[in-house]
Amino acid sequence: MRLKPEQYSDRDLVEGCLKNDRFSQEMLYRKYVPAMMRMIQRYTQDREVGMDILNTGFLRVFKKLDTFAFSGSLEGWIRRLIFHSLSDYFKKHSRQVYFLELEDRDAPMKEGALDKLYFEDILKLVDMLPNATREVFYLYAIEGYTHVEIAQKINISVGTSKWHLSNARKKLKQLIRTHYNHAG
Repeated sequence: MRLKPEQYSDRDLVEGCLKNDRFSQEMLYRKYVPAMMRMIQRYTQDREVGMDILNTGFLRVFKKLDTFAFSGSLEGWIRRLIFHSLSDYFKKHSRQVYFLELEDRDAPMKEGALDKLYFEDILKLVDMLPNATREVFYLYAIEGYTHVEIAQKINISVGTSKWHLSNARKKLKQLIRTHYNHAG
């Protein structure tokens, strides 16, 4: 009887993939597809688009797997590659970022402010956030974790996670206004 994908060690799966073992490739894919699809679905509800992004991302994973050095988590490394595919998809199909959701209850921004920002610009602004706030924002908005998962992952309360996300959104709106006023 074969094991479930999550029962295989990352090291065994990577080593098998590097030997072009189809079973290891399938198990690696099956092990990480659910988490990666949750992340993608935060930006598109179109299942066909999501699968296209996911498969393009996993093609990158398999092509670059020889560069993974086990210096961090395999899941985090895969997540970054899948997120790059997500970013590439939206850059190619819309050229501008429309999928960064800021809270409606915040003060309205000038119309068109987000239209002038590209994905890389948004990430540069996110990098300006305080460390804990930035980490929660990345985990929630980019990696697709829930507040409960974030709380467990970084050892904070669910309320603290929600506060950091709200704080990140407020600060990002301020940074976008500043960027827009200087760029516009």
